[in-house]
Amino acid sequence: MLGGRAVQHRELQGYESDKFLSYFKPCIIPLEGGFASGFKTPEEDKFETRLYICKGKRAIRVKEVPFARSSLNHDDVFILDTEKKIYQFNGANSNIQERAKALEAIQHLKETYHNGVCDVAIVDDGKLQAESDSGEFWVLFGGFAPIGKKAICDDDVVLETTAPKLYSINNGQLKLEDTVLTKSILENNKCFLVDCGSDLFIWVGRLTQVEERKAASAAVEEFIATQNRPKTTRVTRVIQGYENHTFKSKFESWPVNSAGSAGAEEGRGKVAALLKQQGVDIKGASKSSAPVDEEVPPLLEGDGKLEVYCVNGSAKTALPKEELGKFYSGDCYIVLYTYHSGDKREEFYLTYWIGKDSIPEDQEMAFQTANSIWNSLKGRPILVLYSYYDNVDRFSGKEFDTLYLGRIYQGKEPPQFIALFQPMVILKGGISSGYQKFVEEKGLKDETYSGDGIALFRISGTSIHNNKVLQVDAVSSNLSPTDCFVLQSGNSMFTWIGNASSYEQQQWAAKVAEFLKPGVAVKHCKEGTESSAFWFALGGKQNYTSRNATHDVVREPHLYTFSLRNGKLEVTEIFNFSQDDLLTEDMMVLDTHGEVFVWMGQCVDAKEKQKAFEIGQKYAEHAAAFESLSPDVPLYKVVEGNEPCFFRTYFSWDNTRSVIHGNSFQKKLSLLFGMRSESGSKSSGDGGPTQRASALAALSSAFNPSSQKNKGNDRPKSSDGGPTQRASAMAALTSAFNPSAKPKSPPQRAGQGSQRAAAVAALSNVLTAEGSSQSPRIGRSSPMAGDADTAELTPSAASPLSEGASEFSADKDAPGDGALSEGGRTEPDVSVEQTANENGGETTFSYDRLISKSTNPVRGIDYKRRETYLSDSEFQTVFGITKEEFYQQPGWKQELQKRKHDLF
Repeated sequence: MLGGRAVQHRELQGYESDKFLSYFKPCIIPLEGGFASGFKTPEEDKFETRLYICKGKRAIRVKEVPFARSSLNHDDVFILDTEKKIYQFNGANSNIQERAKALEAIQHLKETYHNGVCDVAIVDDGKLQAESDSGEFWVLFGGFAPIGKKAICDDDVVLETTAPKLYSINNGQLKLEDTVLTKSILENNKCFLVDCGSDLFIWVGRLTQVEERKAASAAVEEFIATQNRPKTTRVTRVIQGYENHTFKSKFESWPVNSAGSAGAEEGRGKVAALLKQQGVDIKGASKSSAPVDEEVPPLLEGDGKLEVYCVNGSAKTALPKEELGKFYSGDCYIVLYTYHSGDKREEFYLTYWIGKDSIPEDQEMAFQTANSIWNSLKGRPILVLYSYYDNVDRFSGKEFDTLYLGRIYQGKEPPQFIALFQPMVILKGGISSGYQKFVEEKGLKDETYSGDGIALFRISGTSIHNNKVLQVDAVSSNLSPTDCFVLQSGNSMFTWIGNASSYEQQQWAAKVAEFLKPGVAVKHCKEGTESSAFWFALGGKQNYTSRNATHDVVREPHLYTFSLRNGKLEVTEIFNFSQDDLLTEDMMVLDTHGEVFVWMGQCVDAKEKQKAFEIGQKYAEHAAAFESLSPDVPLYKVVEGNEPCFFRTYFSWDNTRSVIHGNSFQKKLSLLFGMRSESGSKSSGDGGPTQRASALAALSSAFNPSSQKNKGNDRPKSSDGGPTQRASAMAALTSAFNPSAKPKSPPQRAGQGSQRAAAVAALSNVLTAEGSSQSPRIGRSSPMAGDADTAELTPSAASPLSEGASEFSADKDAPGDGALSEGGRTEPDVSVEQTANENGGETTFSYDRLISKSTNPVRGIDYKRRETYLSDSEFQTVFGITKEEFYQQPGWKQELQKRKHDLF
C-alpha cells in the first residue's frame, strides 16, 4: 500500500526502539493472550500482585519479572503493584532519570488498574528507615534480607554503537566495501547494509526488484545469526530518497536534494488518499507546503527598554534612540532588551548581530563581550552594557532573573528580533574603524550609506515580525511590481509604489522614509508615473520584472541529545518530544529549522554550560551537511526555568514544572504525587548544623542579656521582662517539645512576641525539620534543655512560638514558612488571636469550610496549615488518625494526605 515509500522498522517485544515507544507514552505493559491464544484475555476480577523492572531515561521499558526477592538488585528500579498500594524500589546504583520515568509508569498503573485511587510509596535500597512503607514492602517478600548482585542476562547485552561499515549485497551475498561513506557510493540498482553495531540499516535502491529486496533482507538475517548479534539489534530498511536523519548521519556527507523532500510529501499524500478511500481518517497525514494565512509567532513583551551597542574594535558605542533600528552590514552589534513578562520581575533578551560584511575581529569581540555579559549578569546585580564597560552598577539592589543569549547573522533574523525594531533597516557598508580599514587596505569601493547620498530600499514584509527593510543597489532593474521602494537622492525622498503591492506596504514605505529623513517632504509616485528626477537618481530607466517571493519550507522541530566523540558531534533524536524530555541533568538541542536552541538543565556542570555555543555551532555545521540547515541559523542558549516564549511554543508548556527544584526524580515525585524525596538533597531551609548552631546562638542570646549589651538599645521592649519572660519562654519551649503538655499562659498578642520566643520558635523549626519518624531527644548537656531532656520535639497545636519567627529567625529559609520538612509539625504563621478576631472568636472550623474548594471559606487562617484548624474529633474522622500520629509521619506523607483531602 505504501508503494515502497517508507522507512520500515522491525520491533521485537522487550527490545523496542525509542522511536516506537515514543508513540505509547508513558510505557507499554504487554498483556497476556492475543492471537496465539485465540484472543484470550487475563482475568480481571482477581487482582494479582506483580513486580516490574523499569529501564530507560526517556522512553521507558517496563517488563514483568517473577515476584521474588531474587528479582531485585541494586542497579535497577522496580515497581511492586499490589491491590492497595504501589511501591517503587530504587536500587542504590539506579539512575536518577530512570527513577523519574518509573514514577510515570506508576501513575499509569494507578489510573489503569486502580481507578486512580491507590497509595504510592517509595522504598530506597539500603535505607532501613523505621517507617511503615519500607516495612510493608519487605514483609511482602517474606521479610527483609540482603539482595544479591544483578545477574547478567540477555536483556543486558546491548551492543554499543560502532563506526559504520558498508556492505554491498549482490545475489544475497555481503561484501565489505573499504571506503569512506558518502552518498555517491549508493547505487540505485543495488541494496546495501550499513552496520553500526547496535543498529543495522538496509538501504534499497529505487531500481531494485522485489526479489533482490527479499534476498537482501534474508542475507541480513543470516548476518545477524553468524555474527551472534543479540536480540536487541535493530534492523531498519530505508528506501532511496526517503532516508531519515539517523541514517544520513552515518555518512561523512549527504548533499541535500529538495526533490527528495517533495517526493516524500507526495508519497504521504498518496497513502493518505488511499487510506481515506478505505474509510480510515488520517489527521495531519499530508502537510501542504503552500503558503497559508500568516500567523504571528510568539514575540517578546512590549514596552521594554531597548539598548543597542555597535562594536568598534575594543570599544562599544551606544546608539542614540533615533538610530535604533539601523544596522550596517559591515558592523556587529550587541542588543539588550529588558522587559517584564507575566508575573516575573524582569527578563533579559541579550543577542549579538553579525553583519554579512563584518570583519572577523569584530565578530569575535561581539561574541566575547556578549558571553562575558551573560556570565557577569548571572546571579549578580544587573549591569547594562555601557555600565559593564565603565564598571558602574546602574541597577544596584536588583537581582538577576531571566536572561537569554543569542547569536544572529544578517539575513537570518528571527521574528522576535525584528519585532524589537520598528522599523529595522539594514544599510550598506560599515562605520567601525576595522571595517573602514579593511576596505581601504583591499582597495574596495566604500558603499557605506550616508544621509546625503543616493540609496534604494526595498519594502516587502509588513507584519511586525517580518517587516525588515533592506538597502539594495540603486539601479532601476531592482524594482519589482510586487513591492514598494524608498529612494533617497540627496535631500529628496521618494516612495515608489508597485502596481501589485499592498496598501500595508505603501503605508510602511512612508514610515521608513520618515525614519530615514525625519521632517523631509516625501514624493509619492505610482509605478508608471515616475518623474525624470526619479529615473536620473537610479542611473536611467531599465527593464525590471516581478521578484519571486521565496517561502521557507516549514519543517517539524526536532529535539536531540548529543555527545562529543573524538571531537565529532553525535546526536540522538528524541521522538514525539514533550516538556518531560527536558531532563534537568542534560543539555539538549532544539532545532526548529529557523532557530537552534541549546537548552541547559539546572543540574548540568558549570564547565559544560560554558560549551553551549561551541556545541550549538557544531550542531549547525552537522545539520547543514545533512538537513540543509543554514550554518548561519540564529543560535540561542537557554537555561532551565528561564525559557523564553519563542522556545516554549514548541511544547505544551506547563509553567508549574519549571519552578519545581531538585533532580529529575524529585521533580517528578513532587509533580505527580505531591511528595518529596527523603533521600534527595536538602535545601538550605531544611536545617543542618549551620542553621542549628544559629538557632542555638539566638536562643542563648535570648536567655543571656549580658551578651546583648551592644544591641540592647535597638531591641524592641517587651511588656514582660527578666525572670518572668525567661520562665514564660521555658514553659513555651517545654510545651512545644512535649505534645502532652498544655500551655499554661494565654497566647501572646500579635505584634508582642519577644525575641526570646522567636529564638525558641527558630530552634523548634530547625529541630522539627531534622526530625524523622523517631523524634530526636535533647540531652542534659544542652544549655536550653532544662528538665525537658526526654521531651519529644513535636510542637503543641496551641503553641504561639511561631509569632515573630520570620523577623528574628537565624535562617530565613527555615521550614516555618511552609517548606516541606521530613517530619514533625510546623505551626500556622497566623496567630490564634488574629484568627479569632476574624471569625467572631472561633479558632476551630468544620472540614467543609476549610477545604480549598469551599463555597464558604474561612478567613484569617494560614492556608498552608488548614488541617490545624480542625477539631480533634473531626481531624480523626477526616484522616483516620489522631493529630499526634499525623505529625509523626514523614513530611511528604503529610503533604500527600492533605492533597488527598483538599486541605492543601
